[in-house]
Amino acid sequence: MKKKTIGLLFGSFNPIHIGHVSLSKYFLENSDIEEVCLVVSPQNPLKEETSLLPASERLKMTLIAVENMQGVSVSDIEFFLRKPSYTVDTLKFFSEKYPESEFILIIGEDNLTIFDQWKDYQYILDNYKIYVYNRSGYSLSQLSPFSQHPNVFFFKAPLWDISSSSIRKLIYEGENVKGVLPEKVYDCIKEYRYYKS
Repeated sequence: MKKKTIGLLFGSFNPIHIGHVSLSKYFLENSDIEEVCLVVSPQNPLKEETSLLPASERLKMTLIAVENMQGVSVSDIEFFLRKPSYTVDTLKFFSEKYPESEFILIIGEDNLTIFDQWKDYQYILDNYKIYVYNRSGYSLSQLSPFSQHPNVFFFKAPLWDISSSSIRKLIYEGENVKGVLPEKVYDCIKEYRYYKS
C-alpha cells in the first residue's frame, strides 16, 4: 500500500504569517505532498530568541491561521518531546508512531546552507526526502555539498519578502501589519497586544 506523504514544516511561528500559509498551499498544489503539517517548535536550538511568545499562544495563532485549510494540520508534539527539540528526534517520533505515512522535511534554502550544524544531519539526509524552497538572497550554487544529495529536491515557491522578526518589529513600532497576517491572527495579536513590549 502506498504511504501517505506528509510534509513537515517546522517553525516557532512567532507569529505565523501569510508566507507560511502560502508555502503550505504551494507544496500541496505543486508536489506529491498530500498533507502539510506545521510543527510548532518551543525553541529553535540554533536561534537566540528574546521575543518568543509562550508556546501555547503561538500554537493558538497557528491553529486559527489554518483552521479552514484542507490538507494542512498543526502539531504541538515538540512541546512534549525532550528539550531542546531537534528535528531528527521529531522525525523519528513521527516515523515510529505513523509507519503508514512517509514524512518529508520542508526547509528553506537558508537552512540548507547550515544543514551540517543540525543534529544528526547525515541521518536525516539518508532517511528522509528534503524539499527545499527558494529564499530571497540565496542561490542553489551556495548550497553544496547537500544540493547534490539524491534526497534533496528544490522547489521555486512564490517569494514573500517578510519574516516573523520584521513583523514583530513593525508591531512594536505601531505599524500596520494587516496585509501580511491571516485575518484572525491579526485580530488575535491586536486583542492581546502581543509584541507590544
